[in-house]
Amino acid sequence: MELYDVMRVTFAAREFSGDPLPDATLGKILDNARFAPSGGNRQGWRVVVVRDPATKRALADLSGFAAKRYAAQVANGENPWNTIDPPGVDAAAIERTPPPPHLTEPIVKAPVVLVICVDLKVVASMDQDLERIGIVSGASIYPFAWNVLLAARHEGFGGTITTLATAQEPKVQALLGIPKHVAVCAVMPLGRPVRTLTKLKRKPVAEFAMRERWGGPPQ
Repeated sequence: MELYDVMRVTFAAREFSGDPLPDATLGKILDNARFAPSGGNRQGWRVVVVRDPATKRALADLSGFAAKRYAAQVANGENPWNTIDPPGVDAAAIERTPPPPHLTEPIVKAPVVLVICVDLKVVASMDQDLERIGIVSGASIYPFAWNVLLAARHEGFGGTITTLATAQEPKVQALLGIPKHVAVCAVMPLGRPVRTLTKLKRKPVAEFAMRERWGGPPQ
């Protein structure tokens, strides 16, 4: 596919057919994804490839903790899990909210799940001393994750970047034997999509790009 076409049609796939994702194809996907940029070209990404049904079920269950709060906040009209506004729902409301199946079941049903991690010993976190949640480290891992999805789309497969399980990172680390200094960045189900989307909804450039300063004329 032509580059711009791939960028415009790589959607979040959460429903998968029963088709397998062969090791050779997955190897090809990862072999091309590894050319993503990273800080200092340190390439701190690490990937655990999960095919075992019991492990996938455990990852889905660990995702359920954050999914419950996500759903409860959405139902309350909030932007869930944002770091600026405290939750408007209490622990009891969160606990009685069932995790939406579409957020967790793709991890169970996908033929392959990638647990994408980054070695924090090789990542430059320039914002570590700021009084807000750190995000800069993501610049050295999420381009790789996106490259995985682009390559998967090219090969006729698809998936999505899920991050719910990261709220339970210590338990994910224990489940998979991941060292403490290696952060869990995404749990990515991959498979052959049941249906393919070709028209994605996104805001026009003028709504998010401004000239010269915040609040300047739209680009």
